[in-house]
Amino acid sequence: MEQLQLPLLWFMLAAYVGALVIYGFSFWSRNGKMRNLATRFVYVGLALTTAALVLRAALIGGLPLNNGFEFGLSFVFAVVVAYVIVEKKFNLSAVGLFVMPVVVVIACWLVSVDLTIQPVMPALRSYWLAVHVSAAVIAYGSFAISFAVSVAYLLKEKKAVDLQSRLNQELPALKVLDEISYKLIFIGLPFLTIMLVTGAVWAEYAWGAFWSWDPKETWALITWLVYAAYLHTRFLKGFKGKRAAWLSVLGFIAVIFTFFGVSYLLPGMHSYLV
Repeated sequence: MEQLQLPLLWFMLAAYVGALVIYGFSFWSRNGKMRNLATRFVYVGLALTTAALVLRAALIGGLPLNNGFEFGLSFVFAVVVAYVIVEKKFNLSAVGLFVMPVVVVIACWLVSVDLTIQPVMPALRSYWLAVHVSAAVIAYGSFAISFAVSVAYLLKEKKAVDLQSRLNQELPALKVLDEISYKLIFIGLPFLTIMLVTGAVWAEYAWGAFWSWDPKETWALITWLVYAAYLHTRFLKGFKGKRAAWLSVLGFIAVIFTFFGVSYLLPGMHSYLV
């Protein structure tokens, strides 16, 4: 069964690449049927992602949250589920063009990593793992869609004076995009907070200290501060629109660096996640 993982991942990647290509074509051609076809490709990709997660869970005999590959696969699942929910609730399929690149990049990384199942580290044999990593997955999934919506906002805002532009015709109003991005961050930040708190408790249990300024911990805190600043400035200073969109983009850059950059460039106690 272990040999089924890589074919599943390649089919998953193909589905998401197909969705991205078709979203691009439908965006430029303004073809609603093609956009619906792209969304069906997303559903196929989601089904394959779910199958890959179930297979991995069966192989390891538990939740697939123990290393970088398993977290990355769960990350893809969370991003796509969040997109499907937002797309249905707000009729936002045009934003799929901005979501799928994130999914495709992570999926490309997934097919390149070692899929060998290794023994679980003693520090990971804790019920805190499920809460800590699941909270991170939900938070990062929400932030990824907020990032995509914010990119769409910034591109549309540059074209706002041109009423004939595709961006103006295909994307919702700027106010709607801004509100959706805000709601996603409002959902994601509490889960990021849960991730930090449970991580600290878990660190005390596993390593004897709540906080050790490990690079992963530090960058997770930086990410939290960026998104907390987003909500703070929005509530107290009335920051909306372009400034809020840029802060959302900055926050997701911090997310990606926390996941990829820290794991490869700044080794620490979380190096087992690679």
